Amino acid sequence: MKKTSLLLVAGITACTSFFVACNKNDDPPMPTAMTLYDSLGGTAMVTDPANTSMQIEQGRLGIRSVVDSTIFVIAADPELNPYFATLLAEVTAGDLSGFQMLSDNLTDFLCVATGATNFTYDGLNMVDAHDPAKNPRMSGKADDADFDQFIADVVVGAQKNALPDYLIARVGALLETLRDPVVQQ
Repeated sequence: MKKTSLLLVAGITACTSFFVACNKNDDPPMPTAMTLYDSLGGTAMVTDPANTSMQIEQGRLGIRSVVDSTIFVIAADPELNPYFATLLAEVTAGDLSGFQMLSDNLTDFLCVATGATNFTYDGLNMVDAHDPAKNPRMSGKADDADFDQFIADVVVGAQKNALPDYLIARVGALLETLRDPVVQQ
């Protein structure tokens, strides 16, 4: 009888321990889905090739690299470069300040839009940024064909940086959400 009582107490203790150990409140948190920013390199710090004494988040560096490549692709694109006449005139004259400002604004915008938490975008909203009446750096209003060409140029810029196709598709889907505020004619 004493042996049976001891086994019963041991069994109850084991079952109680099992059920307490399986309490859902003690389960490890479920991993959250990776943001596009995380997929582009996230917050891992790397040396900035533009300034080797500085560190930069790998996600930001990746986005900046695609942005800069895309600006050069657009500059060579006869369908889109007329929209950037002011910028192209500045660069031709050796003034890179407008290029740097555009690169910084687009990089900030895309960092925030892809899920980065360490940056803010302080530039114009998309409607004002693409309205020549509110942004004198724009030389005209874009139509759907222009926006399609812009996305095609971003794809080329991303490919120049060896971005995998699945990430290019995610960036393209993100950009597509901006069609309505960007296309103004």
